[in-house]
Amino acid sequence: MRGVDRISRAAAAAVAAGLDGLLITPGPDLRYLTGYSPLSAAERLMVLVVRPGEEPVLVLPAFERGDAPDGLRYLEWSDGEDPYARAATLLSAGRYAISDAAWALHAFGLARAAAGATLASMSDALPLLRAIKDADELGRMARAGAAVDATFDALLGLPFAGRRELDVAADLAALLREHGHESVDFTIVGSGPNGANPHHGASARVIAPGDMVVLDFGGFVDGYGSDTTRTVVVGEPTAEQRRAHDVVREAQQIGVDAVRPGVACQDVDRAVREHIAAAGFGEYFTHRTGHGIGVETHEPPYIVEGSTQPLAPGMCFSIEPGVYFPGRFGVRIEDIVAVTESGVRRLNESTREPRAVG
Repeated sequence: MRGVDRISRAAAAAVAAGLDGLLITPGPDLRYLTGYSPLSAAERLMVLVVRPGEEPVLVLPAFERGDAPDGLRYLEWSDGEDPYARAATLLSAGRYAISDAAWALHAFGLARAAAGATLASMSDALPLLRAIKDADELGRMARAGAAVDATFDALLGLPFAGRRELDVAADLAALLREHGHESVDFTIVGSGPNGANPHHGASARVIAPGDMVVLDFGGFVDGYGSDTTRTVVVGEPTAEQRRAHDVVREAQQIGVDAVRPGVACQDVDRAVREHIAAAGFGEYFTHRTGHGIGVETHEPPYIVEGSTQPLAPGMCFSIEPGVYFPGRFGVRIEDIVAVTESGVRRLNESTREPRAVG
């Protein structure tokens, strides 16, 4: 178990947010607060009830008790009982934040059983629950960044031309594990026109000479995520390809340079977007500049227009501008950065220069 410190801090944050408690279901929130990741929790209700000034209680099926962590109080229920009625005995009227990962079945069941209780999503009510990383978490994030950098460096020595995107994606998955990832989260390989779809995935398309290839990949090291994107070209880039890559690389550096404590998330997005627009590519930058990362690949804070959340030391997120020319090619460059007391630290250091592959 992570210990009571994180749960205590979460309870204090709930008070500051005007909440009467937190309902933590299996997934990233429960793993973050307790270190517990039940394998079989699904349609059966399991929820950690955190109320300020009270001992946290984990409501769970009785047969799950053997694998649950020590150090918590438990309220067990058995098949044939109403688990929502059991959990409702711990709740009073008031406003509770429930994990975003909660099944709708459980959210509606709890709201129905707990008279006078209203529920809000965790990301709306307590968006910074996991956003500020401590020294141990930052160390894990740095190891994940180094592991994904080593993966890219190794990939550059492998052939691309004449092979399917799926084959390169398989290479990426194997290299991620070889370089220390305990699990692989995603391997995007978008060649030629497929690179113009930011979340293409990988297909049976055969990569050809002259293709630009968007490579976006990551996984988990010590429970914390990596996520990086590099764009390579099979052979020498054309002048148009090189210019697009240069504009994105420059914009990415501008975004990193804009990061410091107190800056609003949207101001980083604006700085990146202004550079791409000035180059004439504004209409081709079709997504936000970045997303937070930690025990999930995507979590707050989000680096996007409309987010006035000030950056704070310990926040980790991506800076990933891209331009996408429909039917032709795309370019994206992504690194994870950490906000420091005085500015920013890159957690990825693999080359961002345009690289030719075979």
